[in-house]
Amino acid sequence: MNKYAVIGNPINHSLSPTIHAQFAKQVGLSMTYEKILAPLDGFTIAVKNFISAGALGFNITVPFKLEAFDLVDECTLNAKTSGAVNTIKVENGILYGENTDGTGLVNDLCNNLQQSIKGKDILILGAGGATQGILLPLLECQPERILVANRTKARSLKLASSYSEFGKVCGFGLDQIKAKPVDIIINATSASLDGKTPEIPPGVAAGALCYDLMYGKQTPFMQWARKNSALEVTDGLGMLVEQAASAFAFWHGKTPETKQILKFLRETID
Repeated sequence: MNKYAVIGNPINHSLSPTIHAQFAKQVGLSMTYEKILAPLDGFTIAVKNFISAGALGFNITVPFKLEAFDLVDECTLNAKTSGAVNTIKVENGILYGENTDGTGLVNDLCNNLQQSIKGKDILILGAGGATQGILLPLLECQPERILVANRTKARSLKLASSYSEFGKVCGFGLDQIKAKPVDIIINATSASLDGKTPEIPPGVAAGALCYDLMYGKQTPFMQWARKNSALEVTDGLGMLVEQAASAFAFWHGKTPETKQILKFLRETID
């Protein structure tokens, strides 16, 4: 039996086993996919134990994506530029790392939400690991520019300069956002976890697609966007399903169809 898993802490809430079971059924693949709770200081040991048990691949979720990057032998450009890995393939004892988060976001925006990215102004809130994971795939779609706003201005400036070879990226502080509309706003901060909304001027959301990387509930950011004339508001469930599909393709060379599983999860969660 082909063994796969998702490793994280916490991990109980993960929808990945449900998603990958549906993908496997779709392409007629026999595989197991489990949740592994790794101690905060025991990620590497958990990985080694799982590989010893015959693992062919696994996903990595918070807070281990940076550790996973340090663990792999080889990695893709997506993983290299983001400095984080969320998918590992095991072949002949070699660990290959990929980061499918950005591809998942782009596929959700373009395929599920019918949103063109080319020539658009994109505002990303936050300059942490989540933003690092999505910047390159977004830039490859040729937006007009990406604005990265972060509470600590120095961090967004550093991130913007490290991606400048791939496209126009500007970094500044959250308190420097102008009340001028943009096309797409992506909330990549952890504010939603704390039940808060990043402090941003309301005018920026008028007519925009507002996207929260969190999923599973109406976040304060989503509520704020609706109150401030956003054209469309969504959570990150589509990104979750699409990044899982890219991970599945990285392992098996087959890209599954995502619309049915996304519809099923939306109905289940709602």
